[in-house]
Amino acid sequence: MAKNQDVEVRDDKVLEDAGDEPRVYELGFHLDPELPTEEVKKAYQSIRELITSKGMLVAEGEPEKIQLCYVISRQETAGRRDFNSAYFAWIVYETSATNHAEILTVAHADKHIIRFIDIVTTKDAARHSVEIRELSLKMPERTEDIETVAGAELDAALENVVV
Repeated sequence: MAKNQDVEVRDDKVLEDAGDEPRVYELGFHLDPELPTEEVKKAYQSIRELITSKGMLVAEGEPEKIQLCYVISRQETAGRRDFNSAYFAWIVYETSATNHAEILTVAHADKHIIRFIDIVTTKDAARHSVEIRELSLKMPERTEDIETVAGAELDAALENVVV
């Protein structure tokens, strides 16, 4: 893999041989958490519109503010900037290799995107992810304290122990 700033460029023979045959890609990206809500929507819509102009939209997940598992650092003109949170969004789309390269070029140049990943996927995998996400949103949040429940189960099990 050749590295270009924060973007890893894959030199796979498989991707080179794709030519202009349409393939399905998933672009996942983190947007600057300090952007106002309207700017987040505009940045997302800008990428979405580019993708729909270059190919076919398969599935998407609109920006949602999340805590990051680790700090992402980025060098900017004013110095280094660390991010502990970001707006995360993803878009699955089908397009040719030529259009795919154009989309990645724009994503790399977009200053609102602090990091992104682009992978080859399938329509079925994308639809399955959407179904799982919808199911998880329908499930009620667990309000029980796991340690309390585990402690009560342990106490019950110890009472039934035969010595």
